[in-house]
This record gives sequence, structure tokens and C-alpha cells, in this order.
Amino acid sequence: MRKIDQLLAEYGLSHQNPTNKTIHWICVPAIFFSIVGLIYSIPPGPMANLQFLLGNFANWATLVLVIVLFYYLALSPPLALGMFLFSALCLALANLLTIISPIPLWLLSLIIFAVAWVFQFYGHKIEGKKPSFFKDVQFLLIGPAWLMHFIYKRFGFAY
Repeated sequence: MRKIDQLLAEYGLSHQNPTNKTIHWICVPAIFFSIVGLIYSIPPGPMANLQFLLGNFANWATLVLVIVLFYYLALSPPLALGMFLFSALCLALANLLTIISPIPLWLLSLIIFAVAWVFQFYGHKIEGKKPSFFKDVQFLLIGPAWLMHFIYKRFGFAY
């Protein structure tokens, strides 16, 4: 069995309850976005030198996402592609919010992060099982891939 299959199966063990699954479909992407938004909000510092080439996408969030995407690539190139697209969407939304929102991105991201985690823990209370990342921190990255693999299955894509 491939490592990605083992990780997805193990993650799925603590995500059987339909209510918990529904909560995860909303909160996992929200948490992923909120982390992107928080990292995007870090002042560019040395990245500022690249902004003339890459615009607003020369930031710490882009750098961190590149590293995260290498992790996904090592597990499953097809899933890495889906996560790349979702990551790009998160970066674009973070950029848009910095332009149009009267509330700073870091504050919006912090609120989304806190609220989403409250619901996540509520979902696990309903489930009766602890979140997978208590066992292994890499499950924080497996959660989004777990959702992506369901999307792939729905459309008949190999992952």
C-alpha cells in the first residue's frame, strides 16, 4: 500500500461521523486559508527585493506553500496538483482581501482560524475521537489532502 493511502486511511479512522465530516469540509479549507492569510500578512522583509518581479505573490506564504507542495508531491503528484490549485486560490483570495477588506488580513485570518478550530474540536467531540494530529503532526497537512482525495474520487481522477 502506498504511503498516501495509509495516511488517508488512518486519517479517515477518526472522521467517520457524518456531522464531523461536514464540519471538516468547511473548517479544514478555512483553517488552511487562515494559515495562508496569517503567513501572507508577515511583512516581506528580504522578500521585498523580489516584489518587483513577482508582485504581491513574493511573500512568505508563497514560500511556505512551495515547501508544503513538495511534501504533497512526495506523497502523490496528482494530489499535489489539486493542492497547488487550492493553494493558488488561497493566495489569490488573501491578495484580494488585502486590497478590498477594511479589516486587516491578519485579523480576518485569526478570527477564521479560531472559529474553525472551535468547530473542528466540536466535530471531534461528536465523533468521540481525538484529532489525528495529536498522534502525528503531519496529519495537519493530510486533512486537506483527505478532502482533495474525495474530490478526485468523485470525478474519477487517480490520486
